[in-house]
Amino acid sequence: MEMTDSVNATTQLMDDSELAQDPFPLYAQWREAGPIQHALTPSGDPVWLVTRYADVVAAFGDDRLSLSKTHSGTGYRGFALPPALDANLLSLDPPDHTRLRKLVNREFTARRVENLRADVVAIADDLLATMNIDTGVDLVQTYAVPLPLTVIGRLLGVPDKDQPDFRAWTTSLMSPASAAEAKSALGKIEAFLRELIGHKRRTPGDDLLAGLVAAHDGGDCLSEDELTSLAFLLLWAGYEVTVDLIGVSTLELLRRPALWATVREQPERLPQLVEELVRVVSPTPVSIRRFAREPLTIGGTDIPRGATVMLLIAAAHRDPARFDAPDTLDPDRDVRAAQLGFGYGVHYCLGAPLARMETAVALHRLATRFPHLALDPESPPQWRPSWRSRGLLTLPVVPHTGE
Repeated sequence: MEMTDSVNATTQLMDDSELAQDPFPLYAQWREAGPIQHALTPSGDPVWLVTRYADVVAAFGDDRLSLSKTHSGTGYRGFALPPALDANLLSLDPPDHTRLRKLVNREFTARRVENLRADVVAIADDLLATMNIDTGVDLVQTYAVPLPLTVIGRLLGVPDKDQPDFRAWTTSLMSPASAAEAKSALGKIEAFLRELIGHKRRTPGDDLLAGLVAAHDGGDCLSEDELTSLAFLLLWAGYEVTVDLIGVSTLELLRRPALWATVREQPERLPQLVEELVRVVSPTPVSIRRFAREPLTIGGTDIPRGATVMLLIAAAHRDPARFDAPDTLDPDRDVRAAQLGFGYGVHYCLGAPLARMETAVALHRLATRFPHLALDPESPPQWRPSWRSRGLLTLPVVPHTGE
């Protein structure tokens, strides 16, 4: 990957599993080289990367940066979704974003999330009860994936039998072998969601998706495409980040036995620790693309109208201008008001409370069930080759054999 000394150079973003293990030295070099870096995505799209914490926070709240592709003037292709899946909160600005957000907030309440806690504990314990650590286990496929997938499935009323298919389709979207594979996965997801929404109409329930269907059918200004797109966003975003957060957080904690013991023995410290893990792990290293509605200046750099801007959250999370010893995982650091892993401002992730709760429960139940756990020295973790997300494909573990 090419280094950049100025915004006149071009940084090449890459889908690379080796880089995903530790991209932070490279991100630090970009941040030190300048607050804005010109870059090309793997598909060749030109983007402007915002690298420093203060500028990233300011950009999150700058309404001159739009999420709507109608403001793209540089031919940005990015991740193409069909219209029935693209009318979601990540593609809209106020007032449409505000309207949809209010509808989802009405159904996706803090009480609904907290009422899931007992279910999350039970699901975690059921998964752990089937594991035979003595023979070695991959914690990603046996735990980090099925736990959030089952939880979001129950929240939205997705039948258990359909969840493995949905996981396979979204995996294809995250790292497709070809454009044809991604297109096929999108078609299957759209057909599945339309069928699921039809089922909710015929058989109403008290799950989140049933509530959104009722809002649509009750005339709450929710189009059919918006309904389908919201279902897609909630299913995908509702578990993909959590899978990565649980997996990489477990890896980081197993590298620090004292912290692993803290997870088990002092669960009251977990909420703060999870916030710090989000900062250090950065499962979402870069924000979704934004488009300049008009010419603007970020970090002293002029950004032209129509340009694509992305916020390098992982670089901002380790900005020494904002955090002392930023590369250190410090369980006593209070970053609740500072970490940006779930976004910031009007586009703050509505599923953040669920992701936090699931991660805390997952780590505590795992550490309680298997206090003496170690990374498999014969089988290192495998990383997903993606510049958009930072997650594990596998996390092999074995019993700890030392003192």
